[in-house]
Amino acid sequence: MSLVRKSFFAAILMSATALSTATVSAETILGALAKAYQNNSELNSGRAGVRVTDEGVAIAKSGYRPIVVGSSSINYTSQAGTRLTTGNFGVEIRQTLFDGFQTKNNVAAAESQVFAANESLRNTEMNILLNAATAYMDVIRDRQIATLRERNLQFLNEQGRAARSRFDVGEGTRTDVAQADAARSLAEAQLAAARAQASSSAAIYRQIIGDDPGNLRGASPVAKLLPASLDQAFALAAAGHPAILATQHLVDAAGFAVNAAEGALLPQISASAGVSRNYRETRGGFDPITGLPGGDSTANTAATIGATLTVPIYQGGRASAQVRQSKESLSQARIEVDVRRDLVRAAVTSAWTSYIAARESVTANRSAISAAELALNGVIEERNVGQRTTLDVLNAQSDVIDAQINLANAEREVVVASYAILSAIGQLSATRLGLQVTEYRPEEHYEAVKDKWIGLRTPDGR
Repeated sequence: MSLVRKSFFAAILMSATALSTATVSAETILGALAKAYQNNSELNSGRAGVRVTDEGVAIAKSGYRPIVVGSSSINYTSQAGTRLTTGNFGVEIRQTLFDGFQTKNNVAAAESQVFAANESLRNTEMNILLNAATAYMDVIRDRQIATLRERNLQFLNEQGRAARSRFDVGEGTRTDVAQADAARSLAEAQLAAARAQASSSAAIYRQIIGDDPGNLRGASPVAKLLPASLDQAFALAAAGHPAILATQHLVDAAGFAVNAAEGALLPQISASAGVSRNYRETRGGFDPITGLPGGDSTANTAATIGATLTVPIYQGGRASAQVRQSKESLSQARIEVDVRRDLVRAAVTSAWTSYIAARESVTANRSAISAAELALNGVIEERNVGQRTTLDVLNAQSDVIDAQINLANAEREVVVASYAILSAIGQLSATRLGLQVTEYRPEEHYEAVKDKWIGLRTPDGR
C-alpha cells in the first residue's frame, strides 16, 4: 500500500475513533427537539397569543353580567357673603335583559376562536419541531461535509507532494504537478465554503433550539411512527391536521358573527335601578326677621327602578352593511378550509415522495461510495506503475468525495422527510415523539379565565 493511501485511511480511522468517543455525551435529536419545545421564542409567543384569545370569552360573557356605576359630585358657590354647597352621591346598576341574542352569539364566536387558536398553536408546535429536526440534521450534514472536504484536502496535499517527487526524479511531468496544485487550491476553497455553511447551520440551530450545537449524535428516521401507505397518510391528515381543524373552527366563529350582526336589528331590553342622595347647605347672610346670621341645609334620598325597550328602525345602513360583511367573511372562511386541505395534501405528497426517494438514494450512494473507493485504489496503483496519470487519480478522488457528500445529503433528507410526514399528517407532537418535557396545555389557562368576573392579575400572578 502506498504512503498516500496509508495516510488517507489513517486519517479516516483517527476521525472515526474521535467521533465514537464524542458520542458518549452527544446530544440526541429528541433532546434537541425537547429544548426547542421549551425554549423556542416563536413557540412561546404563540402560546402567549392563545392566552390573549382566551380572554375574548370572558369579554364576550360580560354582556350577560350587570354593570354597576357609582357617581358623586360636590359644588361650592360663594356670592355676596352667602356660601352654597350642593352634593350628589349615588349608585346605579344596569342589566341587559335581551339584546337580540348578540351576547349569546358573541360568546359562541369567542369560544370557537379559542378552539381555532389552540389548533393553530398545535400547528405552530409541529412547525417548530420540524424546523428543529431540520436544523439538527443540517448541522450534522454540514459538519460531515466539512470533514470530508478537509480529508479531501489532505489527500490532495499528498498527491501534490507525490507529483512533485515523481517530477523531481523524472517520472512525472510539470503538467501533473500543475493539475495537483489546481485541485488542491479548489479543495481549499471548497473547504472554506463548507466551514462557512457549517457555521451558518449552527447559527440557525441556535435560533430554533435555543442552545449552541455541541456533539450531535446521528439520527434515524421515525419510520415506526409513519402511516403504512400514502392513502392512509391522506386520511389521517384530512381528519386531524390542526391547520384544517383551525379553519373549521373559524368557520363556526364566522357563522356566530353573522348571527350577532343580525341581532343588532332586533329590539333591545334593559333594566336599571339606582339609589342617590342629594345634599344642599347654605351659609352666610342674615335672617330678615331675627337679624341673625342665616343658613339652612337639606338632604334627601331617592331610589329609581325602570326598564327600557329600544326598537331599531333605521340606523343609516350601518347594521345592514355589517350583516353583509359578516356573511362575506363566513364565505371566505369556508373557502379557506378547502385551501388548507389542498395545502396539507400537497405537503403530505411532497414529504412522502421525498422520504421514499431519500431512502433509495441512501442505498444507491452507499454502493456508489464502495465502487468509487475501489476505483480510486485501482487508479492509484495503475498510476504508480505508469498506466494512469495524476489527473485520473484526481478525477477518481473527486468521484469518491461527491458520492460521500451525496450520501450525507441523502441521510439528512431521509430523517427530515420522516419528520415532515409526521408534520404533514398532524401527528408531530411532543407526546407522539415521547419528548421528556412538561407538555403545555392551553386549556388550563382557558378554564382559569373563561368565567372570571373580576380581578386584574393573570392566572400566573402577573
